Amino acid sequence: MTKQHKTLVIAELSANHNNNFDLAVKTIEAMAKAGADAVKIQTFKPESLTLDVDTGYFAPRTEGLWKGYTPWKLFTEAAMPYEWQPKLKRVAEDLGLVFFSSPFDHEAVDFLEAMQVPMYKIASMEITDIPLISYTASKQKPMIISTGVADIEDIELVIETCHKAGNRQITLLKCTSQYPARIEDANLVCIPDMKQRFGVAVGVSDHSPGSLVPVVAVSLGAVVVEKHFILDRKLGGPDSAFSMEPVEFAEMVNAVRQAEAAMGTVSYAITDNDRARRRSLFVVRDIAAGELLSPENIRSIRPGAGLHPKYYDEVIGKRAKKPLLKGDIFEWNDIV
Repeated sequence: MTKQHKTLVIAELSANHNNNFDLAVKTIEAMAKAGADAVKIQTFKPESLTLDVDTGYFAPRTEGLWKGYTPWKLFTEAAMPYEWQPKLKRVAEDLGLVFFSSPFDHEAVDFLEAMQVPMYKIASMEITDIPLISYTASKQKPMIISTGVADIEDIELVIETCHKAGNRQITLLKCTSQYPARIEDANLVCIPDMKQRFGVAVGVSDHSPGSLVPVVAVSLGAVVVEKHFILDRKLGGPDSAFSMEPVEFAEMVNAVRQAEAAMGTVSYAITDNDRARRRSLFVVRDIAAGELLSPENIRSIRPGAGLHPKYYDEVIGKRAKKPLLKGDIFEWNDIV
C-alpha cells in the first residue's frame, strides 16, 4: 500500500476545494510538495447521505462546528462535482500521488471503478452500511476503514463482510469522530490492541490539532496516517477548522518519518565498536609469574578487549602463569 515509506501519509481534500476546481488543483499540488503519499477525496451527492428536509432529524444543527446547517446544505456545500474527479486524479498521479476516494453509495463505487482508483476508504459514519461495504469490498481492492463511531461488534461485522466478499486487504483506522478532536480523546493504545484483536493493519485518521497524535500512532504501530489538508484555514469551509495548512502538514510528515526511523527493527545485536566500549578484566598493576591474582592487580575496567567480568570471581585467588604488565588485557591463558 505504501511507496518507499512504512507509513502511508494521506492528505484528505474533503470539502476544502470550496467548489473551486483551480483551488482543488493548487491544494493537491501543495499536498505533494508537503510530502503526502496520497490524496483522498469523497465521492457523493447530497442524496447519498441525507434528505432535503429541514425538520426533525434533518433540521439545522443547533451546536458545534456546523451550527445552523441542515445536513442537506452541509453536504451540498461539501460535495465535489463528479466531473472534476477524473481530472484531479490525473493531476495527483502526475505528481506521484496515489489518488482514491470514500464512496457513499453504489453509484459512487461504480464511478470510481470506472476511474480505476487503486483502493477505497470507508468513512466512520458508514461503518454500519453493510451493503455499501460489501459492494465496495467486492471490487477486490484494499479497504481502509475508519472506526470512529464503531464498537467491537461493528468492527467484527465489517471485517466479516469484507471476508465474505473475498477481500482480506483491510486496514482499520483508529479515529475520534470529533471535529476538531481533543487529543485526550485519541485513545491511541487501541492501535496495538486492534492489530492483535482483529489481525489486520491499523492506522489513524486524526482531526486533532498538530502532529502529536500521528507521531504517537506511528510509534504504536500505525501504518496509515490521514489528515485533512487546506491551503489556508482563512479560506473557510466546512472542514477548515480541523485541517492542516501546508507548512504544518510538512512538519507532520517529517515528524512521522523521524518516528519511523526511530522505531527501527527488533534487534538486540551490538556492533564490535559497542562491544569494545564495555568493561573487561585488565591487569592494573605489574604481576610476577606465580603471583597471586587479587583485587589489587586485576580489575574490571573499560574497554571490553579482555576477559568478561563475569569470570572475575573465578580468576581471583588463582596464580599468574607468566609476568603481566599494568595495562595488559587479562585472558584465561594467563592463569596457571
